[in-house]
This record gives sequence, C-alpha cells and structure tokens, in this order.
Amino acid sequence: MDLPTLKTVVWMLVRIGLGVYVGLGLLLYFRQGHLVYYPTTDITLSPSDVGLAYEDFVCFAEDGERIAGWYVAAPAAKGTVLVFHGNGGNIGHRLHLIGLIRSLGWDVCIVDYRGYGASTGRPTEEGTYRDARAAWNYLVTERGLRPDQVVLHGRSLGGAVAAAVAADVHPAGLILESTFTSLPDLGQQLYPYLPVRWLCRFKYDTLTRLPGIHCPVLVAHSRQDDMIPFRLGERLFAAAQEPKTFVTLEGGHNDGEDHTSPLYRAALAQFLSRCVPQTSMHSENTVESARTGGL
Repeated sequence: MDLPTLKTVVWMLVRIGLGVYVGLGLLLYFRQGHLVYYPTTDITLSPSDVGLAYEDFVCFAEDGERIAGWYVAAPAAKGTVLVFHGNGGNIGHRLHLIGLIRSLGWDVCIVDYRGYGASTGRPTEEGTYRDARAAWNYLVTERGLRPDQVVLHGRSLGGAVAAAVAADVHPAGLILESTFTSLPDLGQQLYPYLPVRWLCRFKYDTLTRLPGIHCPVLVAHSRQDDMIPFRLGERLFAAAQEPKTFVTLEGGHNDGEDHTSPLYRAALAQFLSRCVPQTSMHSENTVESARTGGL
C-alpha cells in the first residue's frame, strides 16, 4: 500500500483546519442568540426576602409582549432609578443592587426583558430596546414621573440598553456599569481568531450613542473584569459628554452582583445627588402602598 506523501498529508490537515474554522464561524453566526442571552424564568427570590416591600407591575412593549417588573419605593425618595440588568438570570438575581440603590434614598424600578423571568416572548436586540422603552413609558405615563426624576442604570448588556433609551429621552442621568462599547467589539475580544465583526448580527452599540446623550454620565468598570476589558469602559468614558464621572470597580465581571466597594457606593451616592430634580418626586408622586407578593 502506498504511503501518502507529505504534500498530501499537509493538504488534508489544511482542509480539516479550514473545515473546523468554517464550522466555528457558522456556529457563531447561527447560534448567536444563545451566546448573547442566558435567561432564566424561575424567580426564586424577591425583595421581600431581604426585607423590602415592593410592587409587582406589568407593562407592554409596542409589539404586545408583556414585560414584568418590580417597583421598590424608598422613604422620601429623591427620584427613581430604572435598572436594566445583564444578559443572564432575571430580576431575582439583582437584589443586592436593588437594596443598594434604595439605601441611597432612591426608588428602584427594574424589569425583565422578554423571555426573562415572567416576561413573555423571546429576547432579541430590538426586543430589549422595546422592553426598555415600555418600562420608561410606564414610569412617565402610569406613575406620572417627569424625565428629570428618572436615572437610567445599565449593567453589562443592560448598559447598551440604557444608552439606547437615554439617546431618545432626557433622563436625569445615565449609569453604565461594566458595559462594553459594542457587541462586535466585545466578540472580537472573546474570539480573536474569528472574523466576529463580519459575523455578528447583534450591535448593541453603546459607544456611538454616547456623544448624542446630554445628561450626567457615570461609567464604572473594573481593571480585573474577566469578561469585558477595562479599556472598553475607558473608551465609553472618553466618548461621553460632560458632565461625566469615571469610577474604578473592584473584582471580576460578576462580582458586582453581590458586592459593592465603599468607593463605588460613595461615587454612586455622589453621582445620584447631582441628578436630584429641583422638586422632590414625592411632592408630586406619592407611593401610597407597597405589597409583597405576586400578581
């Protein structure tokens, strides 16, 4: 039996390598949704589990999807922080952040994107934008809040969602915590051996929206972030309009879900104090009661 020549072996290896490479590219292209979104529907914890009264509410996106959320009131609140969480889990995994913001004297409104928690539908980029706008409309129409009484807070993917809302409305402030510049930028960092910029069907372009956002901006990022490089946070800060603030976080990408450094807490409190509207929100909007339970 004739043995294959070196040239034949090399060509076989090249074809195998090309096949694997193309296969990875196709997998990335067609399975992107599963790489971007990690929703869970089972909400195992609520604010009542940490001693906080809250209201369940629902609002509806413009395409009819039912978006579920919580409203957690603070005594004599200075305003409301509308929170958009990251790409994994659901609002039940954000109790630390809810408690932190409330302890600073602000009401907290947090919603689940479609397909997360009790919200209907399946997540898409445009869908998350619609869900965020539905939450904003809920605050300014059903609860009667002025735009200057609402600060937008987005963490990780939620930062891109918050920036999209801020570009269309006039919030009191915008907080971007551990956020990327765009999903193609992040994807290229995670998969440097693939042409991610060509393959990526999701944009979530936070960077290009920032120059058109005219409200105070706080960018927070950790040098130890093991998912979204620190330099992407620096690029966001450079693109933001004044007045703007940058604060360095501690720990890995997901450490902020359960831990807040004293430095970040102080920076967050100081930033929010600059966003306080001229008129106390509860002079016009009083939360009469809050309950602890489901719909």
